[in-house]
Amino acid sequence: MRIIAGPCQHENLDHSIMIADHCAKICSKYDIDYYFKASFDKANRSSINGKRGTGFPQFIRDADEMKTEIPGLKILTDVHETQQVYAITAIDASIDVIQIPAFLCRQTNLIRAAADSGRIVNIKKGQFISPWEVKGILSKTEGAKEVWITERGTSFGYNTLVVDFTGLEYMLTNYNVPIVLDATHSVQKPGGNGTSSGGDRSYVPGLTRAASALGISNFFLEVHDDPDNAPSDGPNMIKLENFEEIIDDIHRYSYTR
Repeated sequence: MRIIAGPCQHENLDHSIMIADHCAKICSKYDIDYYFKASFDKANRSSINGKRGTGFPQFIRDADEMKTEIPGLKILTDVHETQQVYAITAIDASIDVIQIPAFLCRQTNLIRAAADSGRIVNIKKGQFISPWEVKGILSKTEGAKEVWITERGTSFGYNTLVVDFTGLEYMLTNYNVPIVLDATHSVQKPGGNGTSSGGDRSYVPGLTRAASALGISNFFLEVHDDPDNAPSDGPNMIKLENFEEIIDDIHRYSYTR
């Protein structure tokens, strides 16, 4: 079982260390493998005015410091361009997992660069992709150290994402790679207020319980100590104070396939 958790975007070193330390201790308590997650650039914001993050150089420096402060910490971050993957590889940055964003899940060159990086590759399944189309995405990952596929909800009309549990069952049955549920992005209301993403974090615990009972053992959760004032994705991020309750539910409802 693994948990990927952290803020939507890296805001500063102290903030990320605080969140990572809290999540790592709770996951250790439940004997769950923990990966810290944060974005250095939110490049697909709905508006040009959206806050994007600290940028690549600062994040890489801070990732090194985080691993010094929290021994054994593993770090995941997303990339948007092949040059970012090449930079991570060239400087041997402290990144354990390279994530391909949902909107870029069909970008062959980006996937191939990530697969050749020597890192684990987590590919967010696009909101527009069916479970059986994931086979085409996986065909581009030959040679990768390890590949994960993350479900983050499927578009249904406007401003609504739906988690298809029959689709999760299909992917668990048909793909020999870890399947991850991103329970926080799945409760987004994309573009719901006309300029940015809304969402409802109250639905997250139910999704994680149901997925755990189905046999999902890997979860992606965005967490924040003050999500209502976070620079991005606040409505769907869970409060840090509620993190252990959700982890406890995942652990209790866990079904081994």
